[in-house]
Amino acid sequence: MSIVIAVAALGGLTLLLAIMLIVANKKLFVYEDPRIDKVEDMLPHANCGACGFPGCRPFAEALVQGRALPGKCTVSTDEGRQAIANFLGVDMGAEEKKVARLACAGGTNVAINRAQYVGVQSCQAAALVSGGGKGCFWGCLGHGDCEVVCDFDAITMNEHGLPIVDQDKCTACGDCVEACPKDLFSLQPISHHLWVACKNLEHGEAVLEDCQVGCTACGKCAMDAPDDLITIKNNLPVVNYAKNHNTQVPIQRCPTGAIVWFNDDGEPIKGKESKKIIRKGSRSLGNT
Repeated sequence: MSIVIAVAALGGLTLLLAIMLIVANKKLFVYEDPRIDKVEDMLPHANCGACGFPGCRPFAEALVQGRALPGKCTVSTDEGRQAIANFLGVDMGAEEKKVARLACAGGTNVAINRAQYVGVQSCQAAALVSGGGKGCFWGCLGHGDCEVVCDFDAITMNEHGLPIVDQDKCTACGDCVEACPKDLFSLQPISHHLWVACKNLEHGEAVLEDCQVGCTACGKCAMDAPDDLITIKNNLPVVNYAKNHNTQVPIQRCPTGAIVWFNDDGEPIKGKESKKIIRKGSRSLGNT
């Protein structure tokens, strides 16, 4: 009899819990639009965050809910974005592609290291040891943390230990921005062709002792730029991108090439008066 009672009690408890789960499922059910799964499948699954959302799934939810347009996904193709727009019956919209820009051109052939760092080959680690040993405190340390964190192979280190961004592969995910201990990377609209490739806050010819392509704050770019496009702040040119910046005039008289023009292929172009760099090897303290 005790066994029967135990089995009955257990069965009754199981039945009660099952009923509670059924009721909870009915009461707590949250409807999810089935289109979200389909839209997510149509996205590139990069989960890069360039659209402003933390991943493709949240972006798909925003698309279905009408809080965003397919054009915000700069990683997808035009055909992919149009397919999503057609599926949802909305305009594709447009979003200018952004790319990572590096505010430094001081590779080993032009910039001096005043101390040799020995340790974990990481910019983050090197920066903890007296700033990394580079003559220019603000310059790229060249250990490639940005290359390591880039999941899209958009960053490679060149022969002079300087990161090169492939703008076709760059998704503007921002991982390189977070990885750089010197805050040299920023995400810029691809139309920002005029670019200051330096963050050195020092002034005058002494800058060139540490880096031959550093900005000396001579002010020529600001003087030549039309409509007060460029101002000098903290010994660095600052471009006002709210104004018409589609001009190469400001780069022409820069003596060091610290301000450049990125062409459509993402290659930096220096002005006609910029000093030509011919050294291929590393620049040591005794070879300035």
